[in-house]
Amino acid sequence: MDVHDTRLDGVKLIQLAVYQDARGYFLESFQARRYRGLLGVGLEFVQDNSSYSTKNVIRGLHYQLRHPQGKLIRVLQGRIIDVTVDVRRDSPQFGCAQAITMSFDDFNQLWVPPGYAHGFAVVSDTALVDYKCTDFYVPGDEVCLRWDDPALGIAWSVASPLLSDKDRNGSLLSELLAAGRVF
Repeated sequence: MDVHDTRLDGVKLIQLAVYQDARGYFLESFQARRYRGLLGVGLEFVQDNSSYSTKNVIRGLHYQLRHPQGKLIRVLQGRIIDVTVDVRRDSPQFGCAQAITMSFDDFNQLWVPPGYAHGFAVVSDTALVDYKCTDFYVPGDEVCLRWDDPALGIAWSVASPLLSDKDRNGSLLSELLAAGRVF
């Protein structure tokens, strides 16, 4: 397993060790002791989520304010553009976004620590995305940062996005900052 820092502080790209032969492949997608050492002492995942989406779906950008979640993301089918935005008001990277292409074929994971908004766009026909969370989903605590906020400059690579009402009606980062809805 190789771990690489990304442009955003604390967000890490993890290349899993994959053992392949004529029968297929084997990989270890999670091992508590190794990940605690890698991502932080006391790290505990309490919820696993799966998301199946069709081409051009954008999900996000979401985070929880009082129950922040760290997320360990892996693509089990298809290809996505995974987007992370720093929403920590005192961070020198506040408002910075990064987009990383992830696919079933690359066997990568992305660690997104608490303090970041997260979302993704599906650029293959379908995608199955699995992620582990460090806190439980609390519906009333979720914040939705507008996916197309011009201040973020995100290149989603999707011409006609399919969005939920929640994502279509998200707030601009400047509105969230003014309302005290960032970390």
